[in-house]
Amino acid sequence: MKKPRITLEQWQALLAVVDAGGYAQAAAQLNKSQSAVSYAIQKMESVLSLQIFELAGRKAVLTHAGNALYRRAQTLVEDAAQTEQLAQQFAKGMEAEIRLAIDTIVPDSLILSALATFADEAPLIRVQLVETVLSGTEEAIRERKADLVLAGVYPSGYLTTPLLTLKFAAVAHPDHPLHGLGRELSPRDLRQHRQLVVRDSGPRDVDAGWLKADQRWTFSSMDASIRAACQGLGYAWYPLLKIQQPLQQQQLKILPMAQGSGRQVQLSMILPRGEFCGPGTQRLADILQQTAQALSDEL
Repeated sequence: MKKPRITLEQWQALLAVVDAGGYAQAAAQLNKSQSAVSYAIQKMESVLSLQIFELAGRKAVLTHAGNALYRRAQTLVEDAAQTEQLAQQFAKGMEAEIRLAIDTIVPDSLILSALATFADEAPLIRVQLVETVLSGTEEAIRERKADLVLAGVYPSGYLTTPLLTLKFAAVAHPDHPLHGLGRELSPRDLRQHRQLVVRDSGPRDVDAGWLKADQRWTFSSMDASIRAACQGLGYAWYPLLKIQQPLQQQQLKILPMAQGSGRQVQLSMILPRGEFCGPGTQRLADILQQTAQALSDEL
């Protein structure tokens, strides 16, 4: 690889002159003499055989080429700073990547808000997120395919941290025939209509919930199932936090069940590696716990 002829310090001097508005201001910002900053720019122009600044009255402004170099220098200096930050994270034992297994029942508002906060603190740590269902979540825990897991069901023998109590309800489009009955519904009523369910992502193909409908459509994701329900293609049980928008927009309506109108699932967090998880994973776990508490307080 060819060795660069311009140093990072010289590129920083170029940025400072432009951003600070002049050589004197750049010198103060860099804690250098004005002559040192001026020499750095002159050296760049000499090595590159290129004029970077030109005089406009009494002010030095970027030439067309200088403007292009300025934009590239911003990226170069930023990359150097991020590389240094990454090295500091590694020195503290921070992981390069964190793998998350998120049960499909997890509210988007919880995970996205927590990840946004985590990204501000550790922007260079990669996050790999996999959505799981039922035994797929259990598989991710037992086989340690994930560093952090959010789930409603989990195998015994693992310490869990409760996050949220998720309330489920049976819903359908307002124009669905079940709403048209105009009375409280029984299991017999439900059996006569199509139920929308989400397929287990694990190897055991576990069933959960009320699954006695003669007609059933199975989806690989809850989002696809919700879209189908919004189009009036069937009824389903969903966590209320997952369908707030469709309910508000009257794309879905809670079914008036005579019995068993709702159920609750405890959403918990599991660290499959326990105390051996990395500091990045532990920090993300703390953020998730704080975010879940804030979300719970709003309910």
